[in-house]
Amino acid sequence: MSENLSVNCSKLKMFGIDTDDFSISLASIFMKITGIWTSKNRIEQCSRTFAACYTFFMVALCIFVQSLELIRGGLDAAGILYATINVLCAMNDLFKLVVLFVYKKDFLSLVVHLQRQFLESQYDTNEKTILDACKSTCAIFIGSFTFFTHVTLIGYILGPLIVSIGKNESDRLFPFALPESPLYATPYYEITFFVQALLVYQAGICHFCVDNILCIMNLHVATQFRILQYRLSNLKSENVGDDPVTRVPSAAENSYMTFKRCVQHHKMLIAYCNKLEEVFNLIVFSQILIFSVLICVNGLQILVDTNVGRRYTSVFFLATFFVQLLMFTYSCDGLIQESLNVAPAVYSSPWACLPMTIYGKMLRKDVILVIMRSRIPCCLTAKGFFPISLETYTKVWSTAVSYFTLLRQTMDDLEKS
Repeated sequence: MSENLSVNCSKLKMFGIDTDDFSISLASIFMKITGIWTSKNRIEQCSRTFAACYTFFMVALCIFVQSLELIRGGLDAAGILYATINVLCAMNDLFKLVVLFVYKKDFLSLVVHLQRQFLESQYDTNEKTILDACKSTCAIFIGSFTFFTHVTLIGYILGPLIVSIGKNESDRLFPFALPESPLYATPYYEITFFVQALLVYQAGICHFCVDNILCIMNLHVATQFRILQYRLSNLKSENVGDDPVTRVPSAAENSYMTFKRCVQHHKMLIAYCNKLEEVFNLIVFSQILIFSVLICVNGLQILVDTNVGRRYTSVFFLATFFVQLLMFTYSCDGLIQESLNVAPAVYSSPWACLPMTIYGKMLRKDVILVIMRSRIPCCLTAKGFFPISLETYTKVWSTAVSYFTLLRQTMDDLEKS
């Protein structure tokens, strides 16, 4: 990574992410709960370590409990689908946390750079308008995804609780089914239910917190490319005019110095994108692999499950996948499109109006280099196999529908036989 993005551990510990941006504030709250976030002092560092250990334990326990339910057997088709969705989601969440923990220092450097270079830089009125539009988009995506996930979590927790009100021990339900045991008797039932509610909520937080921060980073980098395009398109200094008579030699030097700062900005954004790719490519790969399966299995459960509460929960879960996948692919696609748009922006700059001094000639040569570099888009890939864009969104849903049709036909054949 370039020097602009390198942040040592002591700086990370002393740097707090304090911002009035809604999406970043909301995302940081849940990242702190998982324990993978910046810390200002030793007390916060210890609390982050405790939160990380707690998160890993709870998600691993969630996987263990649901896996036991599948291994134990005796479930109907809806129960198998329900447990399968829970296990796959929890395993994917645990994998994302492990990857972020391995790349923790690089991830935190990305967070700090986002705050220092993207949010705290000086912008003119037009650039602030571009940045505000980005913040609004982030707020819509992060708010929607967080809302649908929490509604799903409420369904997971309150559904069994409402059904169990007034029932005897044999008819009581847990969020995660358990074999016959004394745990269904009072007060063990209430204690066990509370522990499982904590499992559900912690696993749910892990489901969306990483995607939230990745979306924010992608959209802000894409916005920085838009700001760079604006600066390149308005490169003309006060000494540059369309009339050759009014041109002065210092105009080329002034424009070249401004252009040089834009090139440095461009190099910094490319370095940031490369670091994003390094940290998140495994997470992106796992997301793409599991999305189609989860959407397919969740859609099938909605059809076959006779439990009304669980069916409504599955509907909201499907809506969560819809928002999550759209947010994920839209932000990645914006990164590709805006990085490619740098080339026409730099070509439309007033380089042709500059006098043919040494600085004017240097600027013309550098414009060619920037255009050539901008033809290679910045993007996130699924571990290098393919770039993520809005086209990925349609492919995932197409694959999910194909899987759904195949599974539905298989289940119908089994019922007939």
